[in-house]
Amino acid sequence: MDKVVATAARAVADVGDGASLAVGGFGLSGVPNVLIDALHAAGPGGLSVVSNNCGVDGGGLGLLLEAGQIVRVTGSYIGENRTFARKYLGGEVEVELIPQGTLAERLRAGGCGIPAFFTPAGVGTAVAEGGLPWRYAPDGSVAVASPAKEVREFDGQSYVMERGITTDFALVRAQRGDRYGNLVFAKSSRNFNPLAAMAGRVTIAEVEELVDFLDPQEVHLPGVFVQRVVALTPEQAAAKGVERRMISASPTRGTVRA
Repeated sequence: MDKVVATAARAVADVGDGASLAVGGFGLSGVPNVLIDALHAAGPGGLSVVSNNCGVDGGGLGLLLEAGQIVRVTGSYIGENRTFARKYLGGEVEVELIPQGTLAERLRAGGCGIPAFFTPAGVGTAVAEGGLPWRYAPDGSVAVASPAKEVREFDGQSYVMERGITTDFALVRAQRGDRYGNLVFAKSSRNFNPLAAMAGRVTIAEVEELVDFLDPQEVHLPGVFVQRVVALTPEQAAAKGVERRMISASPTRGTVRA
């Protein structure tokens, strides 16, 4: 029952070429950077990634993008990542953009064994009707477009069918975890991490603090969804990026503070 793996490199060693990954995090919050770094060093290619966004330039999943290890992304936000935008528009990466709430529910549904569900999000748009550019050709034309989805009426309202998502592996980050794989997430870093963990057939969690046993009343994600746990060093646990630092003037002295 002890799911602790000594190193991140050992934890991701069987992630091979062509694997699919669900990855937790939102912006730079709750991103499993240590596991991503280990995957970057291991070098598997042809990866399909499901994540809200795909990291930033030089950080998170952005490292795998820059190295050419990712060929497909399912997410809801391209964001500040110039490499992601360039590769998408240049036809180097296939991208399935879907509404953020739909992405969350597709991961949760996959983790719960629900093959599909109906949602009003996207009805009457290209999300349901198809035609969204998944992959561009080098000349800028659309090489692969999204297909139309089933739309059905319930109680006088139209809903579009979305498929649940499952992946070969999932990479997540938690504030605390025990040897049985039970996890606790900190505040906003909870974001997509529990949902990604549920969707992975093999889920690997990096934890900032490893304990022998968590009180069941504390647990955010039960260990049944987690197969491997990697304990971070204090330095690794403390290394957290800030996506955009904001400053404001003091209302009294006119000074600037972070």
